[in-house]
Amino acid sequence: MRKAFCMLAAVLLMSTAYAGEPNYELSESLKASLADSKVKSRDQAIAMLAEDLSEQHISLLGKLKSGLVYADAATSEIYIREDAASDCYIRLADAQQICGIKLRRSGVSTLQKKKIEALLLSSSLSSSDPEKRAAAVKNLLESEAQSEIPSEQILEQIISKENRRDIYLNLKVAMALIKSADEKTGPQELIDCIDILEDYGNARCISALAALKNHPNPEVASHAASAAANLEFKQEVADFFEKIFFGLSLGSVLVLAAVGLAITFGVMGVINMAHGELIMLGAYTVWGLQQLMPQSLSTALFLSIPCAFMVSASVGMLIEHLVIRHLSGRPLETLLATFGISLILQQLVRTLFSPLNRAVATPEFLQGSVQIADNLSITCNRLSIIFFCLFVFAVILLVMKKTRLGLEVRAVSQNRPIARAMGIRAQRVDLMTFGLGSGIAGVAGVALSQITNVGPNLGQSYIIDSFMVVVFGGSGNLFGTLAGGFIMGIANKLLEPVSGAMLSKIIILIALILFIQKHPRGLFPQRGRAAED
Repeated sequence: MRKAFCMLAAVLLMSTAYAGEPNYELSESLKASLADSKVKSRDQAIAMLAEDLSEQHISLLGKLKSGLVYADAATSEIYIREDAASDCYIRLADAQQICGIKLRRSGVSTLQKKKIEALLLSSSLSSSDPEKRAAAVKNLLESEAQSEIPSEQILEQIISKENRRDIYLNLKVAMALIKSADEKTGPQELIDCIDILEDYGNARCISALAALKNHPNPEVASHAASAAANLEFKQEVADFFEKIFFGLSLGSVLVLAAVGLAITFGVMGVINMAHGELIMLGAYTVWGLQQLMPQSLSTALFLSIPCAFMVSASVGMLIEHLVIRHLSGRPLETLLATFGISLILQQLVRTLFSPLNRAVATPEFLQGSVQIADNLSITCNRLSIIFFCLFVFAVILLVMKKTRLGLEVRAVSQNRPIARAMGIRAQRVDLMTFGLGSGIAGVAGVALSQITNVGPNLGQSYIIDSFMVVVFGGSGNLFGTLAGGFIMGIANKLLEPVSGAMLSKIIILIALILFIQKHPRGLFPQRGRAAED
């Protein structure tokens, strides 16, 4: 008995495994319209399905739009293809799966696809699920195609049944878009529509108001021109704050890239041309961990922060122990040596990982955007970089102000001979300082991996800007590095739309040179004995 029951369960399970479509009957006239090859017949089929937008008809319309509906010309039976690459079909009459047969596809024209899209949108707007209705009306307002908007009569019926306020208001905007494009709409109705469009103010509303500025009725044209001017001003304000946000995100990257350089340059006076490659190693650490943990991108990203710090810090300490320590007091030779090391690291990465760029996946919690205002939204990954920069900066400040290492670093940077006379091992401090600065560069690479591709030349794009930030902010001053990075990032993004990316960098460089002529010690110069040296 148990064996027979198991066999029956297995048969039922196998029968449901390929029953991808519901078992339901279509009328003979609908079958004939779908099986016929004429375009007119397909119009009739769409009209029949539109008479009753049941769940089955909606599913069939979606398949028809995707080109997955097939028919047997001899029997007029309708079949659904599982996917475009499959050779198997499901017969709607009995949900039977059949493979290896030749059927005729019930194709639809572009105009018919647009009709189906409008019907599917209407069904979503009438859904019993509020979230589904909200998503549908949002897509409706963001769409640029007028053909995707349901008719005025259908939309009025939907509005009369809507009880959720935000969806109701958005539907009123959609109705205003329809009426504003209708030549039969009266002047007073158009003025009411203009007020609604001005309150919402997305791209479609701006386009509709621009069209109404040329209306033959002077009152309507004047009202539309005033509303369009208000929306344009709001858009300009939103664009300005968007540039400020992008400038802050770029400045955060520059701060992360430059703060490690500021520490090593302030303490040791070393111009490390391999700093960019240490940033690159941090970015490759993220990519490597994602290859090891492809199913846990969030965990891989969080683990990559300490791992990138350790990788870059270890390489930096090795560079200091083998090369920089033996070139103490010879800045030009140190610069040339670190430049050679940067070339070696680039070639090593090309040999190990190939010269091609590697894309680092963004975890789900960093995707999407945050809506600040109607015309202003900020992306989560760039917003997270700003907070991450401030967090890293706060940790560095705590290390420099509250730990013994920070005390020794400040002592050596202010007066190396006196620090050594007080028992501080300057060589050990140099090693730890260079390791700390290199590790912070690796952490900067983690942040960079979320906004750009990872490649052997990644660090070269930021090394010059990092030096400019250090010089502008003041050599060895952390707050100067923070302020300098944010100022340069915002200036860059404000100039780019006016002068272009390359010319904006040239303008910033010239401005920096003029500033250094007036203030050679930077924005926040060091004070005390270190400044005298």
